[in-house]
Amino acid sequence: MSKRTVTRLFVGSLIAGIAGAILAIAAGGTAYANDVFVMSGNQITGVQWTPLAWSMLGLGIVGSLALVAAAIGGLVAWIGALLNTSQLESKTWFLVLLLLGIFSFGFFAMVAYVIAGPDGTRTAAPTIAPVPA
Repeated sequence: MSKRTVTRLFVGSLIAGIAGAILAIAAGGTAYANDVFVMSGNQITGVQWTPLAWSMLGLGIVGSLALVAAAIGGLVAWIGALLNTSQLESKTWFLVLLLLGIFSFGFFAMVAYVIAGPDGTRTAAPTIAPVPA
């Protein structure tokens, strides 16, 4: 997988995650603001199943599915970056991506890779030595 593909997948996952979070939060906030939830103090004791409640439930599910898709896309991008950097002669980028991903800092490793990481699929241009006279 090329760095360009990994970058597109990672950025797409970020956009889907942000959109899913906004959608899920907006659905819950709208439901709360329009008294869909039956409250007893600060406890939710029931739901008034109005058409608005069903709509907000649908939007919340769509937002949650977008978050799941974003997480899967991010994981695939991380695996693609690992496969890409494993082809390099120096294994520094591979180890950094692997260890930060294992210790739950994969997001930061992927941001660094997208900004400054090498492309393991790109072959170096052959250097032509001058011909002796």
